[in-house]
Amino acid sequence: MTQYLADAHHTTDRTASADWWRSAVIYQVYPRSFADGNGDGMGDLPGIRSRLPYLKELGVDAVWLSPFYASPQADAGYDVADYRAIDPMFGTLLDADALIRDAHDLGLRIIVDLVPNHSSDTHEWFKRALREGPGSPLRERYHFRPGKGAGGELPPNDWESIFGGSAWTRTQNPDGTPGDWYLHLFAPEQPDFNWEHPAVADEFRSILRFWLDMGVDGFRIDVAHGLVKAAGLPDIGSGEQLKLLGNDVMPFFDQDGVHEIYRAWRTILDEYPGDRIAVAEAWTPTVERTANYVRPDELHQAFNFQYLGTHWDAAELRAVIDVSLGAMRPVGAPATWVLSNHDVTRHATRFANPPAGTQIREPGDRELGLRRARAATLLMLALPGSAYLYQGEELGLPDVTDLPDEVRQDPAFGRTEGQDGFRDGCRVPIPWTAEGSSYGFGTGGSWLPQPDSWAALSVEAQTGVPGSTLELYRSALAMRREHPALGAGDAVEWLDAPEGVLALRRPGGFVCTVNTTGAAVRIPAPGRVLLASIAVEPAGGDVELPADSTVWWTE
Repeated sequence: MTQYLADAHHTTDRTASADWWRSAVIYQVYPRSFADGNGDGMGDLPGIRSRLPYLKELGVDAVWLSPFYASPQADAGYDVADYRAIDPMFGTLLDADALIRDAHDLGLRIIVDLVPNHSSDTHEWFKRALREGPGSPLRERYHFRPGKGAGGELPPNDWESIFGGSAWTRTQNPDGTPGDWYLHLFAPEQPDFNWEHPAVADEFRSILRFWLDMGVDGFRIDVAHGLVKAAGLPDIGSGEQLKLLGNDVMPFFDQDGVHEIYRAWRTILDEYPGDRIAVAEAWTPTVERTANYVRPDELHQAFNFQYLGTHWDAAELRAVIDVSLGAMRPVGAPATWVLSNHDVTRHATRFANPPAGTQIREPGDRELGLRRARAATLLMLALPGSAYLYQGEELGLPDVTDLPDEVRQDPAFGRTEGQDGFRDGCRVPIPWTAEGSSYGFGTGGSWLPQPDSWAALSVEAQTGVPGSTLELYRSALAMRREHPALGAGDAVEWLDAPEGVLALRRPGGFVCTVNTTGAAVRIPAPGRVLLASIAVEPAGGDVELPADSTVWWTE
C-alpha cells in the first residue's frame, strides 16, 4: 500500500506549501456519478483514476471523494458496514491505493469522507447487538433504550429523523418478542453510535490511522456536529424539528462534547507528515458556532453553509462574507466558500428561480441561472480562504428536476416529512462526451438517466470553446494560482459601488466587481480586465457591467 512521502507527491506551488489547505480549491467527486470504469452503469474508483488528468488540467488542488466504503447503500454509502473496506461496486483497496498514488504523482491531494455519527445496520457491531439481545455489551456502543408506555410501545423520546418520522426504531428480541428501541437521526438503516463509549472513540482513531497510512491527505467529517447527544436524551417538546435546525442548538446536534473528540483527532493528524487535514460538515445556528470546530487544536476547516444558502443579492452576500471572515479570524482558521454539493440543488438551478432555500424542484429560467452561477463562481474564487467545487458545476450543469419517481434513490424520497427527498437531481452522472449512451460516463449506461440536453454541456463539447463555462473555470483557477493573494489572508477591502453592485479589492491590485441586478450598471473602470463571466468592454474610463455578472480587474 501507499507509503506517504511528505515532499515527493506534491509538485504544484500552492499544494507544495505548508498550510496548503488555507487557500486550496477542493473538488468534490461523488463516486457513483463521476466516471464508470467497468461499464456497469455505476461510477467507481478506476473510473475516477482515469479522469484525474482532467482534474489536474482543470486546476484544482485536491479531490474530496464521497464515501466508497463497504455498504448496503441504503443512503448512497453514508451507511458504512466496514470502514476499512471498499464496496465492490467501487472497486478494491488496491484500486484506492492506485488512485491515491496517481493523484499524488499529478500533484493532487486526496480527501476522503468519514462517517462517524452512525454506521450501517449491517455493521458487525450492530448485527451482534441485535443477535445477542438485551444485555449485550455491543448495545452500549449504540443508543438502545426501553420504550415508554405500559408495554414499551412508545419511542424513548420525541426526536425526529432528519429523513422523516421518528428517530427511533423498535427491535425484536431473539425470542421474537418486542424489544428495546435504537436511535437513528437519519434512516433506520443508520443507527447512531454512542460516543460516550470508549470503544467507539478507539475504533475511529484506528480508522483514521488506517487511511492516513494509506496516504490520504485528509478527511471530510460527515455530520461532524452530531456525534455527542445531550445527557439523558431529553425531549425537545416540539414537532417538525427539521424546521428548527439552524436556529437553535438541538440536544442531538452541536453539543459541546464534540470538541474533545476533534482535539484528539487533531493530535493524530499532526503526527503525520504532509500537512494532513480534517474538514467539518457542521450545521450550526451561527457562523460563530461553526468557528468552534476550527480552533487551532481542532479541525482545519468547516463548510460555510450560511454562504451556500445566501441569495443572489449584493447586500446579503456582503453581509455573509463579512460575518464569515469575522468569525474565522479569532480562531485563525480560513473561511470556506461553497455553492453546490451532493445534498443541495445545484446553484445553476437555485439561481434560476426566485429565492426559496437550497432545495428547489423547478427548473426555472435556465439562461438566468447559468449567468448568475458563472458570476457567483468568480466572486467565490476571489475571496480569501478555501473554495469547494462540486463535480459538474464547471460544466454549468443544472439539477435534473424531472427524474421519474421510479428511478429515484434518495432514501428520503416518498416520505411525508423530514428532509427533501429530491437530492438525486444533483447526483445524475456527469457528461464527458457529446455522444454515447451515457455521454462518456461509461459503456453501460448510467444509474440515473441523463437529459438529452447534456450532450452540449459535456467536457468534449466545451473544451477549447471560448466563453464556455468549462473554459471560464479553467481560466479562473489558473489566474487564482497565478495570483496567490486571492486565496490568502482573512479580509477584503470593500470599495464604493452603486446599489446592487459589490466591489472588493484584494492584495496585489486585484479588484472584483459583481453586478447582482437584472440591469446593466455603469461604473468607473477599476483597471484592466483580467476575466469576466460575461464579456465587457471599458470605454472612456467607464465600464458598463452587464446584468448578473462578475469581472476581475488588475489596477
